[in-house]
Amino acid sequence: MAKSSNPEGKPGVRIVVAGDRGTGKSSLIVTAAAETFPTNVLRLLPPTRLPEDFYPDRVPITIIDTSANPEDRGKLAEELKRADALVLTYACDQPETLNRLSTYWLPELRQLEVKVPVIVVGCKLDLRDDQQQVSLEQVMSPIMQQFREIETCIECSAYKHIQIPEVFYYAQKAVLHPTGPLFDQESQTLKPRCVRALKRIFILCDHDRDGALSDAELNDFQVKCFNAPLQPSEIVGVKRVVQDKMVEGVNERGLTLTGFLFLHALFIEKGRLETTWTVLRKFGYNNDIKLSDDLIPHSSVKRAPDQSVELTNEAIEYLRGIYELFDGDLDNNLRPVEVEDVFSTAPDSPWNDVPYKDAAEKTALGGLSLDAFLSEWALMTLLDPARSLENLIYIGYPGDPSSAIRVTKRRRLDRKKQQSERNVFQCFVFGPANAGKSVLINSFLGRPYSDTYSPTIDDRYAVNVVELPGGIKKTLVLREIPEDGVAKLLSSKDSLAVCDIAVFVHDSSDESSWKRATELLVDVAGHGEDTGYEVPCLIVAAKDDLDSFPTAIQDSTRVSQDMGIEAPIPISSKLSDFNNIFRRIVNAAEHPHLSIPETEAGRSRKQYHRLINRSLMFVSGTLIVWHPTTVSFLMHSELQVLETWFAVDVQTLQLTAPWPCFSWRINVQAFGKSETILLLELPQPLSDWQLIVYMLQGRMPPIKDEDSPISYTLNM
Repeated sequence: MAKSSNPEGKPGVRIVVAGDRGTGKSSLIVTAAAETFPTNVLRLLPPTRLPEDFYPDRVPITIIDTSANPEDRGKLAEELKRADALVLTYACDQPETLNRLSTYWLPELRQLEVKVPVIVVGCKLDLRDDQQQVSLEQVMSPIMQQFREIETCIECSAYKHIQIPEVFYYAQKAVLHPTGPLFDQESQTLKPRCVRALKRIFILCDHDRDGALSDAELNDFQVKCFNAPLQPSEIVGVKRVVQDKMVEGVNERGLTLTGFLFLHALFIEKGRLETTWTVLRKFGYNNDIKLSDDLIPHSSVKRAPDQSVELTNEAIEYLRGIYELFDGDLDNNLRPVEVEDVFSTAPDSPWNDVPYKDAAEKTALGGLSLDAFLSEWALMTLLDPARSLENLIYIGYPGDPSSAIRVTKRRRLDRKKQQSERNVFQCFVFGPANAGKSVLINSFLGRPYSDTYSPTIDDRYAVNVVELPGGIKKTLVLREIPEDGVAKLLSSKDSLAVCDIAVFVHDSSDESSWKRATELLVDVAGHGEDTGYEVPCLIVAAKDDLDSFPTAIQDSTRVSQDMGIEAPIPISSKLSDFNNIFRRIVNAAEHPHLSIPETEAGRSRKQYHRLINRSLMFVSGTLIVWHPTTVSFLMHSELQVLETWFAVDVQTLQLTAPWPCFSWRINVQAFGKSETILLLELPQPLSDWQLIVYMLQGRMPPIKDEDSPISYTLNM
């Protein structure tokens, strides 16, 4: 049999009892566990365990006694922070202990950031003076108004066994079935997230989608949640209760959503929170009124850094149907209130905050077209695939959630294949301040040009559909990187792994803007070369409506030729002349092997690898070389190049036979790697044919380093 646990997956509930000294903490615990009042009680009890079957929920309880002595304050704070619920005691015969709840204990809990349900318990009820009788509600109401963390107040007597089991039952119940997430005590209404969850459950149970739960659907719901059917008379009784209080709660087809929500509010008002919690948990919700993590197929979104996640055709078709369902007037304009309605069964609307807020193009009426709606989903799937999956489930995706997404091929494989089959491309937009990055992004979203300059502080995303020749559509995501954020971005090794293409924007009329843009280009290209995540790059010459700086053509030609990329693309946002820039961005991303800039350091690195990887090749002999040492033949000029590039440790190598050359062993530290190279400096270069002749004539002696176990043996 599975071990019982609380809703957060812990094996039982941990209840800590705290309060002033002498308020009856230990007596309360002993009486609850032993069902008898102790004549002698320890000053501080060890942890006390109540068995699973002590209460109907069958969840074991561990009760922790605490000391209020100043010297034990550290231990007390530690226990309070580990609690699932807190029983806070005062003595009914000592009014000052009641006052200290609001002057010391409850503020102390807030200071310690203890955020668990609090049960306030008045102990020693039998000792209270009969002339001081005051209703508990009258005493506690002001305190509960000030401290909303108080779940319940109760008075008890361990000596007379009055309401002792109830104390820990309420504490356990506050953990298993908390009021806070469901109900607003002040307004006496269901909280918004609870309403959203119950609405989703109602829709899932409304199999015929007629907006009401028929008797059969209501009975199916009852069986699923409580494992017992409703009798026909009980169904009639339920609907009568609702209809008496709320006419619109029942119609000719059955119980409406309004009536369903009313029933749960009624359960909570009557203290039957376990009913609503049972329903929520049967449908996979946790204490935060969100779907439990085990319902989200996280394994389906695992990927390498240079892989991305996209929606499948199946998911896109489902979302098309959702759009048509909520676009009631069929005007291809999903208004903000209709977007909210789409997510009315999710805990929150995911597009109300950055990076999704205002990331898609708006219609003239301020809504989302179908393309914009699907673009927002594509952006969420790219940036946070688990959240995208979660929201698909919330809005009723009927299939296996893992069938809604696909992981793309690694970009380095696309580069080898010289073609990318991705449908969603992410473009990083770099450039100095006031170069025109934001204006470019605004134009991408169909927003009018503005001369007003407003610097971008944080990364900003924009997403839209780009139409290619042949009616093909691709989704392009632009991510604007503020100039001040580039260093932080490049401090991460994998930062360019998610980038399909980078664009470098400069003000074509400002030479300093051009120089800064090329510096950024070199930095980004160098980072790509260092990490293996090279990306295609384009240069955009913005503000083409202004006169270029004098050396613009020469400078841009030189940089383009030196780095092996396309010449800058001129655009003018002011004149709405974009030179097909977004289509060109997508086209470059589709061919990831092209437009990759090469820095001077990158060229040196490639030449270095060509040099150290040059090996002896011949027909009749066999050369055995133990890794990591490489044998290379170099001219003296080449050796000088290596000495110029790297700090080298040169050691003379003694050969076992005469050889018409000088030789060195060089330990090279470069590019984060350490390699040992055996260099043989020849008096003149040898062609491959000459080298073979040397070998066949036996003029290549065995080579052995007497000071090293690494051997180089040539068998002729």
